[in-house]
Amino acid sequence: MPNAYRLLICDDDAILRDTLTEQLDLCDEFTVFTEANAVDAIRRVAAERIDLAVMDVGLPDLDGREAVRRMRAGGFRGPVIMLTAQDSEADHVEGLEAGANDYVTKPFKFGILLARIRAHLRSHEASEDAVFQIGPYTFKPGAKLLVGERGSKLKLTEKETAILRFLYRAGRAVVNRDTLLAEVWGYNAQVTTHTLETHIYRLRQKIEPNPATAAILVTEGGGYKLLP
Repeated sequence: MPNAYRLLICDDDAILRDTLTEQLDLCDEFTVFTEANAVDAIRRVAAERIDLAVMDVGLPDLDGREAVRRMRAGGFRGPVIMLTAQDSEADHVEGLEAGANDYVTKPFKFGILLARIRAHLRSHEASEDAVFQIGPYTFKPGAKLLVGERGSKLKLTEKETAILRFLYRAGRAVVNRDTLLAEVWGYNAQVTTHTLETHIYRLRQKIEPNPATAAILVTEGGGYKLLP
């Protein structure tokens, strides 16, 4: 999936890294990257887009909480879940104050970690910190905003934001009209494809250089998709 969530797993336990990677790879919505030490994890989140980081506390080169503190200082705004063998309140407080969002205590069930990952991604995607790239625009769904290359700002409605978010997550795949209607409006008998087409038309008026010839939000095969 081209626009899959990009996860970073940082743990010096190679077996745990490989196991988590193997299990997360079974979920189509994720692309997984791994690091064995804090310094490389800090470098990766600074150099490329990482949507969520899973960080071990006991890393060989640097305490995981200090690594998170440095990641935050460097501008990383994605969720961070700490893995720890310590279950004390003081340990959790220190990690949260360093900038972590959550703690999972070892040993843990994969289903618990997966649920936490998905919950934090959903929450982050709705926050002011979430940022995605759509064509020449920076998409900020939490602010319902598209920012152009020269800083121009396009305000979006709630439905326009939901349409772009869902199409973005689909990557280059075509999303048919019925799916988009169900995802954005729910199963509402009063909503028709005409409602969707009206919103698509208005979106194109906002984002397309030439709305009559769509180059970003295109129609294909009975549905819609976004082009980079």
